[in-house]
Amino acid sequence: MSLVELRQTRRDEPVSGGAMDRVIERKGIDRRILIAGGAALAILLLVVFWLFAPSADSQNVARDRLSIATVQNGVFEDFLPLRARVTPLVTVYLDAVEGGRVERKLVEDGAQVTQGQMLAVLSNAELQLSTLEKQAEVEQQLNNMRSQELALVQSHNANMRDVNQAETELAKAKRQYDLQKALAEKGFVARKTFNDTKDDLDFQNKRLEILRHSIAQTEALQRSQLQQLRAAASSLNTSMGVAQNSLGQLNIRAPVTGQLSGFEIQLGQSLQQGERIGQVDSAGADKLQADVDEFYLGRVVVGQAASADVNGKTYRLRVAKVYPQVRNGQFQIDLVFDGVEPAGVQRGQTIQAKLTVGDSSRAVLVPNGAFFNDTGGNWIFVVDRGGRSATKRSVQLGRRNSDFIEVLSGLKPGEQVITSSYSGLVDKDQLTFDSDD
Repeated sequence: MSLVELRQTRRDEPVSGGAMDRVIERKGIDRRILIAGGAALAILLLVVFWLFAPSADSQNVARDRLSIATVQNGVFEDFLPLRARVTPLVTVYLDAVEGGRVERKLVEDGAQVTQGQMLAVLSNAELQLSTLEKQAEVEQQLNNMRSQELALVQSHNANMRDVNQAETELAKAKRQYDLQKALAEKGFVARKTFNDTKDDLDFQNKRLEILRHSIAQTEALQRSQLQQLRAAASSLNTSMGVAQNSLGQLNIRAPVTGQLSGFEIQLGQSLQQGERIGQVDSAGADKLQADVDEFYLGRVVVGQAASADVNGKTYRLRVAKVYPQVRNGQFQIDLVFDGVEPAGVQRGQTIQAKLTVGDSSRAVLVPNGAFFNDTGGNWIFVVDRGGRSATKRSVQLGRRNSDFIEVLSGLKPGEQVITSSYSGLVDKDQLTFDSDD
């Protein structure tokens, strides 16, 4: 029974070839293997980036945009380059001492004038009237003092006459006394008469003594009064001279010989007292004025040597004056020519000069450049031997001039350094140069 059923069942199966359309399931890659491979690839990319990508303290730069110089041994000349202006050696300003109206203008701006030459004439009616009144008052006071002085002289003369008269009467009394004394001893003159003569002689002696003492006191007071009167007269004469001088200030004259400039007054113009109306510059004598960085204020002194090249010739200079006031980080100095001045220089012309601030000495030198302003002289980029990169190095720099900077430590002769500006590179420790291709 059982065998029959089995055969029946097989008869019910599909015919041969019907199983060819069955779906076959494929086995895929394990997901864990995919994750591990992706992680390995990411790590590999990070390693490559770390090896070849520039670090935060490194930067690629174009070599042709940099200035590279060689450190060398040489003689350091301690000088300071100056840009100086030609100015007059002596300038005398011309002011209106007294105000007034311009009546006449005798010279024009830019003219050569001589000391005392009349330049312009002003008028001031109020000043003229005031001066005349003061002059009349002074003359009246002088006349009064002359009258007092004359009275003192007359009093002195009267005293002298009184003394002369008293001396004469004393002499007469003495002769009378001497004559009667001899006769009285012989009894030819009455005693009373002789006594009266003697009393008269004593009176004349005391009278002359009192008169002389009184005159001495009086004349001492008169001499003191006379001295005071003469001092007052001198003061009044001085006051009159000042008043007349004030009136004379309406005539404007050149105070010194030189070139007149800034003299632009016009006829009819009213000038205020003390108003600046021009200046007179010394003729044929010039000086140089230069602004110096405040860093050198303690190193620049009067008498210091300097030089300037004008028209291919070097001229010696010296510091004549140092102005210690610092404005905008600079102070000013005056330089005068030590000898013959260059011919053909014009007022206001700019001249390049060198101020010697120290002795020359041998030293390791690096060319001066814009890098110093960015680093303060504390570090510099040094090019490696292959010339493909540069590394930041701490250095100690000393004195500097327009051409070189003195190296105290950190660099050796023959090394190459970057001397151009470090703008954008200050926070970098290493530079890599791009290929020239």
